[in-house]
Amino acid sequence: MTNTTVPLSQKVISIVTPCYNEQDNVRNLYNQVREVMIGIGKYRYEHIFIDNSSKDATVAILKQIAAEDPNVKIIVNSRNFGHIRSPIHALFQARGDAVLGIVADLQDPPPMIADLIREWENGAYCVLGIKRTSEEASLMFWARKQYYRLAERLSSIETIQNYTGFGLYDRKVVDLVRSFDDPYPYFRGMIAEIGLPTVKLLYDQPARKFGITKNNWYTLYDIGMLGIINHSKVPLRLATFAGFAGAAISFLIALIYLILKLAFWSTFSIGLAPMLIGVFFISSLQLVFLGVMGEYVGAIYTQVQKRPYAVELERINFEYPPSLPKPDLPADLLAAATS
Repeated sequence: MTNTTVPLSQKVISIVTPCYNEQDNVRNLYNQVREVMIGIGKYRYEHIFIDNSSKDATVAILKQIAAEDPNVKIIVNSRNFGHIRSPIHALFQARGDAVLGIVADLQDPPPMIADLIREWENGAYCVLGIKRTSEEASLMFWARKQYYRLAERLSSIETIQNYTGFGLYDRKVVDLVRSFDDPYPYFRGMIAEIGLPTVKLLYDQPARKFGITKNNWYTLYDIGMLGIINHSKVPLRLATFAGFAGAAISFLIALIYLILKLAFWSTFSIGLAPMLIGVFFISSLQLVFLGVMGEYVGAIYTQVQKRPYAVELERINFEYPPSLPKPDLPADLLAAATS
């Protein structure tokens, strides 16, 4: 199996890097990526930086780089469109035969690009970087692993654990992702859903050296919950099961209290404590599952809105417009992506 459709020397690799307030990292990343691509030598490449309306000097530095190197292309968003919509917008602007995603903070090691490309040349449609270890806080790495395990158990498909999006994707995969037409996509889940031949490469994630992480509790919760609700109905069904179980337990407790009261009519006092505990327990259970159902309703609302992934303030070194048509996919691939 091979992906070769044009002479190897004419193939293009697109490298996509989302960034926000990464003035201390973008030039270093650019230099490392350029060194790797020059070392490989047989591909033309474009390095697309999409800036999510940074407040520091990130855009100014990128413009300096782009003025020196036409391989560097810049998209500057009109505002911060978040950690999900902005990267997927950049992905769809790439025109390469393969598209490679790498973050700006150098926690995805640029030297691995050569390994990713080599596996793609050998026929893999997806080559994914999988974290073996991480120099981040041990508690956070442990928590992430537990989340991946939970998502694996709840999901209707086989998920990819310890995978953050760092990897290389054949043009066919990018076109299939586009065909999902999802306005708030869970990219990692889409890769698992597509299921084309995939190679996983292990790496040890270094700690961030410059700047601070842009992932806070909310963004981690957002992408974590998105990964679950996009691929599982289990949380909704848990609400139903919990309702049946709560009703059964309540009936059993009521029956026990009735028997005790009949047996010890004069001495047994029911008291308010059991009633209050029961009321608070059922109320908290209702609130939890109301929140779960709200997540699903919110996901539906986002799908209905059909907002653009991002609005561009400007783009630099692009020779093609931002609006790209949907791909004309073969019927079998389109059916596989949307079924």
